[in-house]
Amino acid sequence: MLGRSARMFRPNIQSVKATVDGRPVKLKVCTACLKAGKVRRRAS
Repeated sequence: MLGRSARMFRPNIQSVKATVDGRPVKLKVCTACLKAGKVRRRAS
């Protein structure tokens, strides 16, 4: 493969306050996971 740069695709990581086992926790989550509903933001 000639003329290709080694482009890296990195996830869009956000620091989010979420609830895990009933406790508020700060997590680093990708925006794709937030949109897919895999992680729920804590209701403030």
